Amino acid sequence: MKPYNLKQWQDHIVDELTGEVIQEGTPVSATNLNNMETGILGADGFASVLIQQAMQSKRSIADLEGELVEVSLSNTMSYPFNNSETTVALQKARDTLNYRVLTEVLSSNGFVGDIEVYDKALNGFKIRYTGSATSATIKCFIQGGMFQ
Repeated sequence: MKPYNLKQWQDHIVDELTGEVIQEGTPVSATNLNNMETGILGADGFASVLIQQAMQSKRSIADLEGELVEVSLSNTMSYPFNNSETTVALQKARDTLNYRVLTEVLSSNGFVGDIEVYDKALNGFKIRYTGSATSATIKCFIQGGMFQ
C-alpha cells in the first residue's frame, strides 16, 4: 500500500456579478478520490492492529490480576489418612483452567505436609494437605485464566 498524500482541497470560487473565477477548485477526480480511499483503507488497517494490541494488553493485565482467599482446613483422621479436602469458590469465574494457585501456610496444628490443588473448574478448585495436622489455615493467591 502506498503512503497517503494529504490533499489540500480548494473551493471553486466565482464572482457572482462578473462570473470571473477567483479561485480554481480542486477537481473531483479518480486520482483525488482514490487518494482518499487509500488513506481510509490505511487508517482502517492501522485501527484494526491497534484494537488487537489493546485487546491483548487487556488480556495480559487481566491475567496478572489475582484474588486472595484464606481457607481453613481440618483433618479428623489419624495419619496416614487425611480428610482435609475442601472446595474453594472463586470470586470471579475464569475463562480457562489455565490459572495458578499459589499457596502459603498461615498457621497449623501439626505437620501440614504438601498442599495439593486439584480438580480445577472455571468457578473453583479443591484443596487439601497431606500431613497429620488436625487443622491448617492456607492463604491462596489465584492468578490468571481470565480473558475479559
